[in-house]
Amino acid sequence: MTMSEGDLAVAQIRFIRRDEIEAQPPPASLIGPLAWLRDNLLSSPFNIAMTVLIALLLAWIIPGLLNFLLIDAVWTGVDRDACREVVQHRVIGACWPFAWERLAYFTYGSYPIPERWRVDVFFAMLAVGVFWILWLKAPRRDLAAYYFFIALPVCSYILLHGFEAIGLPLVDTVLWGGVLVTIVVSAVGIVVSLPLGILLALGRRSDMPTVKLFSVLFIEFVRGVPLVTVLFMASVMLPLFVPEQYSPDKLLRALIGIAMFASAYMAEVVRAGLQAIPKGQFEGAMAVGLGYWQMMRLIVLPQALKITIPNIVNTYIGLFKDTTLVFIVGIFDLLHTIEVSRLDPKWATPVTSTTGYAVAGIFYLTFCYAMSRYARATEARLAKSERR
Repeated sequence: MTMSEGDLAVAQIRFIRRDEIEAQPPPASLIGPLAWLRDNLLSSPFNIAMTVLIALLLAWIIPGLLNFLLIDAVWTGVDRDACREVVQHRVIGACWPFAWERLAYFTYGSYPIPERWRVDVFFAMLAVGVFWILWLKAPRRDLAAYYFFIALPVCSYILLHGFEAIGLPLVDTVLWGGVLVTIVVSAVGIVVSLPLGILLALGRRSDMPTVKLFSVLFIEFVRGVPLVTVLFMASVMLPLFVPEQYSPDKLLRALIGIAMFASAYMAEVVRAGLQAIPKGQFEGAMAVGLGYWQMMRLIVLPQALKITIPNIVNTYIGLFKDTTLVFIVGIFDLLHTIEVSRLDPKWATPVTSTTGYAVAGIFYLTFCYAMSRYARATEARLAKSERR
């Protein structure tokens, strides 16, 4: 007996699964720590060898570092006697009482003690500006750029330098020092270098011979000399070309030199990003009637800067660390305050210098790592948006 077509259709319908099958987890071999180790550290014989060598190097360095900074460190004391070798010639680690006592000098330099609240306000304003402009979900983020690039520099100058009309006594920049100088120098270099570097990169690609020649000469001249030379030129030679009454102080000369140096390197970073943009992007922008500056602002520069985010952050990190070179021209940055403090006979021990340099290392590592992590997060966010 054969089934009719209707009965066959009903029989087939009876076996249709109407409930959805739950998604199954991926295989254990593709996720988890073991999969990450295999894909990133043990994916080839060369990677295995490098992983073993790095592991041995860390096993050699980390225990000694932890012993010096934490386990064998001295945490209390009032002078060098606390940080000398004592019972059974035990090796003394970091002399943290020295760092606690000199922490204010490391932070403010010789800034007058009654006026140091102004530096604290500056640090707070800078922190607000950085978080406001970098936090994507911050309220009224459209105003963050005006605050960071206009209001903050003006208020910071009035706070730190002084303005007697509103009751703030003047504080000469020769008294500034420590973390204050490091933050001011690096912040000025970072803020100035990107817009000036963009203009120099555009000038180098310009069809106007004068603009192109000036941009090329500036970039190649500044990049062709070390930063130390630029600082010496700004500190020693600049006053020779400016009347004495108009000669800027030593800190301002260093700010100018570092801003010029960073801008030249940033110009090449931006130029590399511009060269990576397909020619069709330029042609498409011009086809819809956009002018040169509209094309650059709306179409080209956003793509170029996104491509060069790693290089931009790398330049910023290098600039932040290079600010230590200002101590060569007599400016008391963090490293210089440590150099001066370690010569104090009160704390003359074999571990005083190492402790001071450890403080500097922790400071620079913290800031540079934070910049690196934010850059990686930005890259991941932009890459995710492109996949959608």
